[in-house]
Amino acid sequence: MSKKVYSLLLLIFYCSTGQLFAQEKEINPPYNIKTVTFLQNNQNTIPLFRLNDSFQFQFDDLYGDEANYFYTITHCDYDWKPSQLSKAEYIDGFDDQRIQNYTNSFNTLQLYSHYDLTFPNKFTRFRVSGNYVIKILNDNKEVVFSRKFILYEELVSVPMQVKRARNVNEINYKQNLDFAIRSQTIQFQTPLQNVKVLLMQNGQFNGAITNVKPMYTIGNDLIYKYDAETQFWGGNEFLFFDNKDIRAANNSVSRVDAKEIYNSHLFTNTPRADVPYTFFPDVNGNFVVRNLNAENNTIEADYAWVFFSLSAPAYYGKNDIYVTGMFNNYALTPEYKMEYNKDKGIYEKALMVKQGFVNYQYTIADKNGKIDHQNAIDGNFYQTENNYSAIVYYRENGQRYDRIIGKGIATSIDIIN
Repeated sequence: MSKKVYSLLLLIFYCSTGQLFAQEKEINPPYNIKTVTFLQNNQNTIPLFRLNDSFQFQFDDLYGDEANYFYTITHCDYDWKPSQLSKAEYIDGFDDQRIQNYTNSFNTLQLYSHYDLTFPNKFTRFRVSGNYVIKILNDNKEVVFSRKFILYEELVSVPMQVKRARNVNEINYKQNLDFAIRSQTIQFQTPLQNVKVLLMQNGQFNGAITNVKPMYTIGNDLIYKYDAETQFWGGNEFLFFDNKDIRAANNSVSRVDAKEIYNSHLFTNTPRADVPYTFFPDVNGNFVVRNLNAENNTIEADYAWVFFSLSAPAYYGKNDIYVTGMFNNYALTPEYKMEYNKDKGIYEKALMVKQGFVNYQYTIADKNGKIDHQNAIDGNFYQTENNYSAIVYYRENGQRYDRIIGKGIATSIDIIN
């Protein structure tokens, strides 16, 4: 074999293996795909499910042409790289199936096709816990978009408590997680190496804390009592709008007009970083699809152009500002980037959103998508009510994948010093 042929084969090998073990990242959907969400018990939820429990994956296609969509499932390790398991080892059945349950919208100005996929189904059942990525493909088997989700087992308990930061300079702005991992069924092998955790605030993968090792162990209990390593910026309560009655103004919608579809113009927001914290209930970034005059909200809720505006001229010329929430998976894409209106001195953005109750926030990020939590437009307050999750991964010696053996949840409404 010549050196040139050998070098070419070596290059192909490295390219193929590099692609095979590349980290899976969520692919944001195109403009026509909206309201992508996981549901359980008919409610939008963070994609964290117990193994073998039923859940749904839904989205709308604004083209409304009943296009064919297919799905594939990829099992991943802790770091979201594809695991060593073959598909037959993590799926009972098979994937790469067409989504058969879809319905066109009814009595709406904006036509759309609604797709609904339930797991487990007659084709696909999950064998093991772990990180998963669902990819939606078109007729040409091109990936249209993808989403992460997590399946866990209940083999450990994870008692958690939210505390104020220990650093005096951050005590009014950050929230710290204090937790332990305990099990009566698993005898941990080399836990400093084999046990890993994923810490999330309000279910956001972007900004999650990873690679935190136990501070110490007591018998089979793993203890995490860090000061800095498990801290999150507190943020502020989410803003909201409610256009379930799409034709009427209210305390969040200043006025409504209609052209091809309805337009909901929101009141102009102002930064809250320098304003004292004020509690008002939110749903921690979530949203509820609802049409006040409909029987089936899934296909009878309409879409509206929602006009966001933010009076924050001091931020002009600095980092970018985005409108984010669970309704758009906190995506930092051009579609959700606000534009500065020099004549009015405000940031503006019009987004097409399915009607109902929607939490949103304004997010500052640089050109590389790195979020500036410290200088958040609405500030950081230790009193902010946030939900936290601790996901526990465990790989026994010789095991070929990262098993998720439990989760802990806590809310900062019970924060202590």
